Amino acid sequence: MPRREFEPGLDGARALDAADELGAFRRRFELPKQNGRALTYLCGHSLGLMPKGARRYVDVELERWAQRGVDGHFAEAAERGWFDYHRRFCGPLAALVGAKADEVIAMNSLTVNLHLMLVSFFRPTKERHKILIERDAFSSDRYAVQSQLRFHGFDPNEALLEIEPSEDSRQLDAERLRAVLEEQGERIALILLPGVQYLSGERLDIAALTSAARHFGCRIGFDLAHAVGNVPLALHDDGPDFAVWCSYKYLNGGPGAVGGCFVHRRFERDSTLPRFAGWWGHDSVQRFKMHREFAPMPGAEGWQLSNPPILALAPLAASLELFEEADFQKLRRKSERLTRYLEHQLSEQLGERITILTPSDPARRGCQLSLQLNRTPRDSAGVTADLRRAGVVADIREPNVLRLAPVPLYNRFRDVFGAVRALREALAE
Repeated sequence: MPRREFEPGLDGARALDAADELGAFRRRFELPKQNGRALTYLCGHSLGLMPKGARRYVDVELERWAQRGVDGHFAEAAERGWFDYHRRFCGPLAALVGAKADEVIAMNSLTVNLHLMLVSFFRPTKERHKILIERDAFSSDRYAVQSQLRFHGFDPNEALLEIEPSEDSRQLDAERLRAVLEEQGERIALILLPGVQYLSGERLDIAALTSAARHFGCRIGFDLAHAVGNVPLALHDDGPDFAVWCSYKYLNGGPGAVGGCFVHRRFERDSTLPRFAGWWGHDSVQRFKMHREFAPMPGAEGWQLSNPPILALAPLAASLELFEEADFQKLRRKSERLTRYLEHQLSEQLGERITILTPSDPARRGCQLSLQLNRTPRDSAGVTADLRRAGVVADIREPNVLRLAPVPLYNRFRDVFGAVRALREALAE
């Protein structure tokens, strides 16, 4: 008989944990507790856990503030002062998104960055003024593009196009996308799509989508909120015009953490692109001379507005240190196995009580699995409450989609086994 992919039961999960080369990283995170016991936390797609090193990084900057005051802006010895503190993030973030260091910047929040990118890359004309998104786009993205259309004098009811998911799933319908581009491509000014779709967990092919946009002369950008720190990315080679992300999900930067932005190097010194300007995007050598005319920094730095919030950035430094130490290729290997184990357990223990909406192909997903609960919608909110009573943290997107995300930096195979068992009991009730 062929050997099972996964050995059954809790002992099988423990054996997988014992063989996990990244298992020690769990101890470097604060684990939320319930009644004195660590919760099974499968909600990193919403808010990542706190790295224990975050306190140390924040304390360093608090102490610098206390001891040096305004002089903290400038470096001492090998330290990096606040003046160029944001640059410490460029290398690690570039490694995670597959970019050059000068193509990325940590700044603002996701939707603020999206608006800044739309100012530069959504340049509508009477003939080409439409924006294409997916039907189930995250609300903030939808609000942003609707408001941009109105700002430019267009009616979103006419100028906002949506790609429908496949009829039998929540996955992006590639055929429908091609049909929309064939029909409307010459009228589409910009395409905005996710790297990983927040509701279905589907990972999109950024290279293929970018190529399609180029063919029809459309600008294209990506919301990487659910992709960065979760799946491999190659933004420089794939070639989208821009991308934006938040840092509080898989990047574990803390609630409301400073977001990030990618601008492809081909726009590094493009003076024809309009932008909203602020003094931190101005030439750093000349910044304090208070020139009347704005001279942007080359690369993504030139889109900065204000000096960065140091105390809000510091926790992200602690998390990125762990990513560098763990090595993303190893994290990805564990993620694929951990998510496959979750899929296996769901199939074994729940069967037809759920439908997995996320693609089964590991190349087309990250660590999140989205489950359609095959019950009446009014029961769905009670499921998460039952799970919480059992010590499992997950979330529901109404009416009946449960999202589970085993994060390789801090989740174990035992977490997955126990969570599925708790879900089976909740659905049995």
